[in-house]
Amino acid sequence: MDSVKAEIAAAAARIVVEEGLEYGPAKRRAVRQLGLNVRSALPDNEAVEDAVREYIDLFCADTQPAELAALRELAVRWMERLEQFRPYLGGAVWHGTATRLSDIYIQLFCDDPKSAELALIEQNVGYEARTVTGFNGEPVEALSVSSVSRELGEAIGVHLMIYDHDDVRGALKRDARGRTPRGDLAAVRALLENRR
Repeated sequence: MDSVKAEIAAAAARIVVEEGLEYGPAKRRAVRQLGLNVRSALPDNEAVEDAVREYIDLFCADTQPAELAALRELAVRWMERLEQFRPYLGGAVWHGTATRLSDIYIQLFCDDPKSAELALIEQNVGYEARTVTGFNGEPVEALSVSSVSRELGEAIGVHLMIYDHDDVRGALKRDARGRTPRGDLAAVRALLENRR
């Protein structure tokens, strides 16, 4: 990776960790903060993730593991609540780069796309519905809730991405590094158990 991309990745990593921004907006803000041309070639997400891990190791090693565990605990509670929709955890909380500023991203694979929304209504959960870009690059419905983490003592954004039941096959393909990009409830529980 060239030095400019490395500089952007490092600046974006700081923004991701300190402000909780997602990779795309963090890269664009890093370009502006560094005074670079807005058309500068950006580092890929893997380079930013590597820089995030380095930043966490240098500046957050004493706090991040407990924050990550708290976020995974909260994710497990939501996955248990919505177990009938075959939940999978993705994003920074799954990959281990999350801090207390990170949101939780759970993909639900439903027979009926409205069934998860109805389940939230039945459970008296307030949510905001919107359309976002899903893991397959196509628009998907997202139900966003604010949920308090007992361990962190603050509200965390939990985003429930609604996919068709058959999309689960494509969701489990390994990423460019050979990693599973998301995990089911048993896999997340195993991550928590291995920490103890």
